[in-house]
Parts: sequence; C-alpha cells; structure tokens
Amino acid sequence: MRPTLCRFVKAVFVLSILSFLVTSLNFMIGKRFDFKIFDAQFGMTDKYDNEDESHKDRLHWKQDEAERMSIMDQLYRRRDMSSGNGSGPEFRGNLTLFEVKNMIWQRNRDQVIHNLDRFDLPVDESAIVVVVQVHNRPKYLRHLVASLEKARDIERTLVIFSHDFYSEELDAIITSIDFCPVLQIYYPFSMQLHPVVFPGEDPNDCPRNVNKDQAMQMNCTNREYPDRYGHYREAKYCQTKHHWFWKINHVFDYLRVTRHFEGPVLLIEEDHYLVKDFVSVLLKMHRLRTRVCPDCNILTLGTYDKKPKYGDLSPQVDVSQFVSSRHNMGMSLTRKVWNEIKKCGQDFCRYDDYNWDWSINYVGRSCTESKLKVMVMKSPRIYHIGECGLHAKGSNCNPSHHVFQIEKILKDNSEFLFPKRIYVSGYPSVPRRAMKPNGGWGDLRDHHLCISFLDEQSHL
Repeated sequence: MRPTLCRFVKAVFVLSILSFLVTSLNFMIGKRFDFKIFDAQFGMTDKYDNEDESHKDRLHWKQDEAERMSIMDQLYRRRDMSSGNGSGPEFRGNLTLFEVKNMIWQRNRDQVIHNLDRFDLPVDESAIVVVVQVHNRPKYLRHLVASLEKARDIERTLVIFSHDFYSEELDAIITSIDFCPVLQIYYPFSMQLHPVVFPGEDPNDCPRNVNKDQAMQMNCTNREYPDRYGHYREAKYCQTKHHWFWKINHVFDYLRVTRHFEGPVLLIEEDHYLVKDFVSVLLKMHRLRTRVCPDCNILTLGTYDKKPKYGDLSPQVDVSQFVSSRHNMGMSLTRKVWNEIKKCGQDFCRYDDYNWDWSINYVGRSCTESKLKVMVMKSPRIYHIGECGLHAKGSNCNPSHHVFQIEKILKDNSEFLFPKRIYVSGYPSVPRRAMKPNGGWGDLRDHHLCISFLDEQSHL
C-alpha cells in the first residue's frame, strides 16, 4: 500500500503545480478585462448590495479588501483594454495605445533620473523636490519650464513631472531640460489609456444630467450612484483628483529617490510660473517653521492676488488656517504632514467633491490630528497663468501675455527678491463656516480606485 499511496500524493502535488501555473498564465495573458466583473465585485450589480441610498451611508460603504485588491491588480496589469494584439487608437509617431501603455509602465518601473551626470542631487533638507502635475497644455508647460530654468539653485533641485497624458510634444519639452535633475512619472489609470472603459468614458455609464429615474430606465452602469446633487460622474473632472492622489502617494512612498526624503516637496501644476528666488525662499520658510511655527502643516508660495506687492512685504509671511481656494497654489508638504493626511486617505477618497484641494480642506478640518495651518508668502513666488483649462475658458488662451506682465512686475521689483531672512508679520483670521462640497464624486468605483492608491499594488 505504501508505494501506491506515495504515487497518489506525488500525482496530487504535480497536478496542483500544473493548476497553479495555468491559472497564473491565464491571469497574466488572459482575456480582455471585463468591467462587468469589476462592477460585480465592487457590489455595483443591479441591487448594489441593497445598500441604503442615503449619501452618508454610501460614504461608509465597505468592500472586502482581497476582492478590491484583486480587481485593482487586474486593472493595472492589463496593458490594452481594447484588444490583445495592440490595436487601438494611434498616437503621434504611430504609437498604438498598447505601445504607449507598455512604455509608460516601463518608465514608471525604471524611474530614470536624467542629468545626474551633470548635477549632484542632495538628499537631505538642504534641498527641495518639485512635483509638477501635467495634463496636455504644452504652451503653459513651456513657460513653466522657462521659469524653472531662471531659478537660482535649480541645479540642486529634483523636478518630477507627473503626467496623465502622453504626447511626443510634451515628452520633447521635458527631455530637452538640461539645467536640473528630471524624472518623469505617469498616472497609469488616465482617460487616455482607458478611453472607453472606466476610469475613462464608458459608453454604458450614465450621462451627467439624467435623473436617477431616467438612469434606472436606461440601466446604465452607475445608475445607483449619482452625487449629492443628482449628477453622474464626468471622467475628465474625476481624473484630476485621482491623478493628484496617485501622484502624492507615488512620490512620498514608492519612488526610490524620494521615499526617504524628509525635506519640502513643492506641488505645482503645468500652468504655474515660478519666481527665480522660489527655492531659497521655500527653504527659508521651512527653517522658519521649525523655529516659530512647528504646527504650520503647509507652506505656500503665494495666493491669487491680482495686484501683487513686493517692497517691504517681500520677506513677510502670514500664518492662518488652510483654505483651499486661497492656499492651493505652490503648496509644500513634508513627509510628516503627508503621513498625517494619508491616515485620512479614505475620507479624502469618499468625500463627494471632485476637487483634490477641497477634499484636502475637508480632511484637514474633520479628520487630521490637528487642523491644517498654512504659512504663506505675502509677496508671491508663484503665479497662475492658466486662464484656459479644466474649469475655465478665458478670452485669451495665449499665456505669453500673462508671462509678459509677470516678468514686468518682477523686473520692477528685482531688488526685493532673495531676502536675507523672512519673518511672520501677521495671523489673519479666516471664515470658520463649513465649505459646501462641489459633488461630482458619488460613484463607488471612483472611491475604490482612489483608495487603491494607498496600496503598493497601484504603484508597481
């Protein structure tokens, strides 16, 4: 009997190994990703788990962690959701969607920092890191890059460009930079990479302005989950918040070069324009915070003042409670502050507002251990030149006019730049009323995609 039993055990073992290999191969090269499975495993079936329809209850909806991680793993690993042979829309240079996805995956994995052969890269608090969120406005990006090139000490500063859109034009602008260390990263769940499925614009999703009764009759995918104002998701608006949260998780926790960095991380966007002393000013603010305002969570280089003044105001900062509409431009965090915000990540991801800054404002008032406090320069070291973009369409979409005006202001006030020291001049009060959320973030798929960025799987 022993030989027979032994053979039986060996046979079972071999079959188990073969089954495991077949399952693994099927997972890695398997069929097109089925978002019906995605919906089912997220509870977005016809009955949506018979949840209470109130918004408050939806925000506390919970899903089994193993299932969620499995779904997000599939979403990230599928290179081409259009087909398995690389067909799909073509990009400039005749790249297919499949090829662009693979290139982006490879770049995110390699994390190549350019220009290290020219410049040393400090890894302590004597330097800053700049992170730029980029969409697809090359005119603005060129002006931002030009302002970076003029900045003193930029050669000691790592500049990270985080993209949610790939084009050869954008790539050429950034690869031409030869004045500082540069790293490009790519948000892997963008609309460009998922044009006809979530998180992009799935044709089976509900139109924004249909009411819930109409959505139920249409039987559209997310019919049970409008926002608090009765509107359904718009992918182009949801993407910005997703990108912001993925980017900040990626920089602080998953990039090899920054995951142990303790100094200031400056968060800007492609339609910003920096003053040439911004590096030294930010480092002075960082040291001032340590001495006089250790509970200042956020440092901000400027506000949206349409008539900026320098002179005696140039070395002055104000300290106040953080208000997203005033303090979201050129804001800087440290790892300590990020870790505090990260603890509130699920609140950030479930808050019914498609704006990342309003969501930060919410968790800063309702969740973090201490309310967010900001130190802000009274004379701006950053300007907003983006008259045309996601939220607005101005009459003049050429940023050159704005840059010309800014450069004139800076030239007239050049003697007041590079102050030897900065100091706190005031503690202005801010309104204490609760901010009303803007909505646009009621879809549970958005909640769970956002929450997934807290996990390593979304950054592999």
